[in-house]
Amino acid sequence: MKILDVEKEIGIKTYFTPFEGTGGKLRSRPEDFFVEEISIYPKEGKEGKFTIAEVESINWENNHLIRELSNYLHISRKRINFAGTKDKRAKTKQLMSFYKVPIEKISSINLKDVNIKNIYYSNHPVKIGNLIGNKFKIKVRNIDKDLKEEKIKKIIDFITKNSGFPNFYGIQRFGMIRPITHIVGKYIVKDDFEKAVMTYIANPIKAEKKDNYLLREKLEKTRDYKSALKNYPNELNYEKAMLNKLVIDPHDFIAALKELPKNLLTMFIYAYQSFLFNEILSERIKRKIPINKAIYGDIIIPIRRGMFDSNTIFVKDSNIDKVNYQISKGKAVVSGVLFGSDSIFSEGEMGKIEREVIKKEGIDPRDFIIPDIPFISSSGSRHPLLSYVKNLDFKFSLDDINKDKKLLTLDFELQKGSYATSLLREFIKSDDIRNY
Repeated sequence: MKILDVEKEIGIKTYFTPFEGTGGKLRSRPEDFFVEEISIYPKEGKEGKFTIAEVESINWENNHLIRELSNYLHISRKRINFAGTKDKRAKTKQLMSFYKVPIEKISSINLKDVNIKNIYYSNHPVKIGNLIGNKFKIKVRNIDKDLKEEKIKKIIDFITKNSGFPNFYGIQRFGMIRPITHIVGKYIVKDDFEKAVMTYIANPIKAEKKDNYLLREKLEKTRDYKSALKNYPNELNYEKAMLNKLVIDPHDFIAALKELPKNLLTMFIYAYQSFLFNEILSERIKRKIPINKAIYGDIIIPIRRGMFDSNTIFVKDSNIDKVNYQISKGKAVVSGVLFGSDSIFSEGEMGKIEREVIKKEGIDPRDFIIPDIPFISSSGSRHPLLSYVKNLDFKFSLDDINKDKKLLTLDFELQKGSYATSLLREFIKSDDIRNY
């Protein structure tokens, strides 16, 4: 079973399940990848300043959708809130809030492949991270007709027996076509803003459109910002905003970065932290240390009422049996470090892994304090190594598009912060990144 080169670049270096995969292809159509937010609905209030709505969309990137909604409503994008970003090439359903926008205006929105319903007023907005999880219904097409159902059952049984799957940050965190978000973040953390900007606006990658590749390649060689601004297509709108700043001042790379939306700037840092986490989790699995059971030195995150507690617990000889009992009941989970300015490492074997990964990167906690763009500074946190999966079920049938192939339909629920593609890769085990 081969690990994709792109996956290695984002820190994923191993599989969890020891079986051959099904093969097949994801996202043959956006509707094949359906994700529905398990939302926390703000309480209704007739005189509320916020308008709450369920937004269904097909094949919309989250930032693009917010931008088009704000343009349509003639409001700042800052007045639109959501709980979590969703996949682009997918059919999605999520909750949003709009500050001081009448219900009538929300219900009048007419954007292609966007449907808005269940609209009401509230005194409270939707906040980032304020969701329980997500429900998925995903179709994997183009599976060999001779594949036996037992192969799928083996993978499901293994995941069920181990209470879940590795909580890797999926490729979407880093960019499906251009997985560079974490690299930009690394350069920002290392105070190399020039490399951060050039990684984003130039840095040609062969998976992207040929015309865009050639334009980026030319900019990489010439540093002719004025020519790039003129020739870059409008679809590269963020790049053009940055280029516009560089035409004014070719050396002010910080100003160029500040042209990007705040959530995207923050995502650069999160993506780099996610890369480090993936490296740590990969190494733990490769060393055959369980992820569904604590060992001495681990740091545990308690789970209360289905939500992760901020008060972590160190595992010692005196509490390890009690901790593992709580883990077996789904009331706690082993964590890995999301490295930042105030990070605390595990002890024991896990502590060695965390320190080795950070040392290899040559970074220091203070690097995550970023005076030039203070709001993207990060103190760090802990993240579960294991993702629990609920109501995992499947159906295996003939592909309704290609009758010579089979179709695997998977239904499941994940906690927030978990990636469906990290579960799906355990089934598909494809050598082609486009299949994810």
